[in-house]
Amino acid sequence: MKKILYIDCFSGISGDMFVGALLDLNSNYFNSDILKDQLKKLELSGYEIFIEKLKAGSIVATKFNVFISDDQPSRDYKDIKFIIQKSKLSKEIKDISLEIFSKIAAAESIIHNIPIDNVRFHEVGALDSIIDIVSAAIGVVSLKIEDYFCSSIPLGKGFASTMHGKIPIPAPATIEILKELPVYGGDFDFEVTTPTGAAIIKSLVKNFGDIPEIKIDAVGYGLGSKTINNITNSNINNIIINSINSGNNNNKHHHCNKNEDQHHNHDHQDINYLN
Repeated sequence: MKKILYIDCFSGISGDMFVGALLDLNSNYFNSDILKDQLKKLELSGYEIFIEKLKAGSIVATKFNVFISDDQPSRDYKDIKFIIQKSKLSKEIKDISLEIFSKIAAAESIIHNIPIDNVRFHEVGALDSIIDIVSAAIGVVSLKIEDYFCSSIPLGKGFASTMHGKIPIPAPATIEILKELPVYGGDFDFEVTTPTGAAIIKSLVKNFGDIPEIKIDAVGYGLGSKTINNITNSNINNIIINSINSGNNNNKHHHCNKNEDQHHNHDHQDINYLN
């Protein structure tokens, strides 16, 4: 038996949705106190974290909010690498955080045709996104996840205003990051999967498809901030932690071959489900 995280991103995924779903698992190994204590190791200031339970339609889920209290500079990729590398976080948390940021930086480098270290993170590199990404890494390390599964990924459609002007949805960076992964448009007229959410999936997940044969141990729901059919915060990311017999998994999954860092070798043998 081993510990597996299944990500059911039926209405997309973003960094804050993913962290909210991890917190919603109500685990003794990952909660708001543990998260805040770990984030202190970044030695960054000018932000506050607010975690609240809200209803999305008939479902109660966790909303993870980062409030920026001071003006923050835009940062390039090498600045972000330095912040994370010099922190007092564990090597495993640093490695996962840097892997997620590297996916975004590589995509932006291709799109804007600039060296990767010179990529400036305006929206993505703001302090709140640093906190989102590092919080995601803290969460999966604290929960001791051994393997990851994910549903196909909806993208949404439309246009969004950014520092670079008006861009189509899905964002060019999101499309670049999600190359070779199973995606679909979905019945959404706005962005449901962000570059950060896409990079989290690309960095962690190798197997895509339906939920495998598992024993569900915990379920978490993380909220976004969009309105669907006049229901505020109704874009939800679901996460399940489950137990699976590694020798008895007969479900068919799409396996994506990519460079895999061995960040997630743990002794626990349970699985979680995230929505």
